[in-house]
Amino acid sequence: MTSSTYAMWTKLPKGPVRSVAFSLGMCLRVPYFRTVLPRVIELEPGRCVVTAPKWWGVNNHLKTFHAIAACNIAEIAMGMLAEATVPSTHRWIPKGMSVSYLAPATTGLRATAELEDVQWPSDGREVVVPVAIRDKTGKEVVHADITIWVTPR
Repeated sequence: MTSSTYAMWTKLPKGPVRSVAFSLGMCLRVPYFRTVLPRVIELEPGRCVVTAPKWWGVNNHLKTFHAIAACNIAEIAMGMLAEATVPSTHRWIPKGMSVSYLAPATTGLRATAELEDVQWPSDGREVVVPVAIRDKTGKEVVHADITIWVTPR
């Protein structure tokens, strides 16, 4: 059984309509996400891809993508992956994030969260979700490992 979030994704028509409608709904539910103008472009169990454009609202003093805005994209990718992957018999909550800033980001970004098959615990367990954030050239500019705490309901 899947979450209501992932069920909404699967019910929307494929293509740009799905991506735009889902992303708008996500931002209504989690208003802080809209600060980076995110767009979920892929979502399936074990994988989520989110893009965010480079615009003045995410600039730092160097006119590159702000580090915390990049963290916001990482959290979106992880959260949507968790919604699509963690079974409805369990719940999850973020517990921590380890971030490496690898290079200045001068373009829009693409965050990819991927998680291999996980054996869901009968008690509480930490699960680390890696998120690679790349610029438009494909260079990884930020890497985040986000720990979530997963427990049965």
